Amino acid sequence: MIIVDTSVWVDHFNGVDSPQAIRLHTLLGEQILAVGDLILAELLQGFDTEAHARAALVLLQPLEFVEMAGREVAIESARAYRLLRRRGATVRGTLDMLIGTYCLMHGHALLHRDRDFEPMERYLGLRTV
Repeated sequence: MIIVDTSVWVDHFNGVDSPQAIRLHTLLGEQILAVGDLILAELLQGFDTEAHARAALVLLQPLEFVEMAGREVAIESARAYRLLRRRGATVRGTLDMLIGTYCLMHGHALLHRDRDFEPMERYLGLRTV
């Protein structure tokens, strides 16, 4: 399964043809794609109106939905953050740490356009698309 990060969904909904958004378009209908609860919350916060948020929910409905947060993910995320910090890499966002850790713990790849995931790729083995 491939988790699609907020950074890619933002490009998708804004009509930005980033390489990651183009990759998303090719994967839709060909791979199992998932949206996590944390990603959904970030994404929906960005819409100006309730109508736009509802329209996005309709478009995301066919995708898998996963609950990413929880005690075990939180504990492992904090451990991973400390490990990265010891290696001189700081991830700016707690949500990104939780998302990356969820993917690592469940063996999912991540499609993203966010530099905060790069240390997780380099030092923790986060698989990306």
